[in-house]
Amino acid sequence: MSLERVNNFKEIVIKDIPLIDVRAPIEFKKGAFKNAINLPLMNNKERELVGIRYKNNGNEAALKLGYKLVSNSIKKSRVDAWINFIKQNPNAVMYCFRGGQRSEISQKWLEEVGIKIPRINGGYKAFRTYLIDILDNANTLFKPIRVAGKTGSGKTTLLKEFNNFIDLEGLANHRGSAFGSFILPQPTQINFENNLAYEVIKKSQTFKTILFEDESRHIGKNYIPNNFFNFLSKSKIVLLEIDINSRIENIFNDYIVNEISSYQNFYKDNGLKLWQDKMLKDFMNIQKKLGYENYKKIIEIFNNAKDNINLHKEWIELLLVQYYDPMYNYQLRNKESSILFKGNQKELLEFLKNMI
Repeated sequence: MSLERVNNFKEIVIKDIPLIDVRAPIEFKKGAFKNAINLPLMNNKERELVGIRYKNNGNEAALKLGYKLVSNSIKKSRVDAWINFIKQNPNAVMYCFRGGQRSEISQKWLEEVGIKIPRINGGYKAFRTYLIDILDNANTLFKPIRVAGKTGSGKTTLLKEFNNFIDLEGLANHRGSAFGSFILPQPTQINFENNLAYEVIKKSQTFKTILFEDESRHIGKNYIPNNFFNFLSKSKIVLLEIDINSRIENIFNDYIVNEISSYQNFYKDNGLKLWQDKMLKDFMNIQKKLGYENYKKIIEIFNNAKDNINLHKEWIELLLVQYYDPMYNYQLRNKESSILFKGNQKELLEFLKNMI
């Protein structure tokens, strides 16, 4: 790896190389890369002032202001932060937006204290373009197979048995349903795409076939990029079939028992109340699709379940029968020609292991 500039983006991904992002926090928050830490050359206010000076007086005046704003103890604290990170991550690489002045200045300041670190040629913009190109041209890298099944079938659990599985819901931090959000927020769309591209590059190094759960385009607020989604949509499907009682148990454990526990661990005494409020809001969001009578009945059962947790299974069954299953059956009719195999969990595991 060059001591000055890095052009091999694939190597950064495959080797999980740590990255120092010297852009301002506001830029980092919008989107960055896996294994990146934000140790900015300038904070948000300093960047804003330098930007105004550049617009009004040009590059030389902006540079002069930048050096003035980031000097003495401020400069030392930022260089020290880079040094500390590099000591823990000797193979680290640095980047700014275009691989220009900010990363070059940071690089030079480190060289002044005897530390050399490469910077990404073209910076964030070039690396981001590379990752988007990977998603746009994924059809040249691997063959996808989707695992489909009704809500609560345990598709994710089955797929986690395979090393060639890319977990779209895991990357989006969302289970893809109306009730699928977690306590922690979803990533930005940019970070979702970047992390997906990382997974594609890594998995396609080893596997010619990659497994996915059959997803809609949107997973919570994140969405699968158009070209990549269209590529997945044309792939073959294996269908996981499971009885409704097992599905109710799966949903009860995942969405009720485990979620209540997570909320109580995270929010302590207020956890149960916050989980209940979240669920009521989710019910409200699909009220029109449920119909008023179904909605009213589900809310009644949900409120009664506050005294008996097992009553949640009643509204889960109603929701499956009246909402999720009809919607799934309609969608499946349009996918019949893509179905490669149908079976229960054991049969699907055997089929996929023999196929891949």
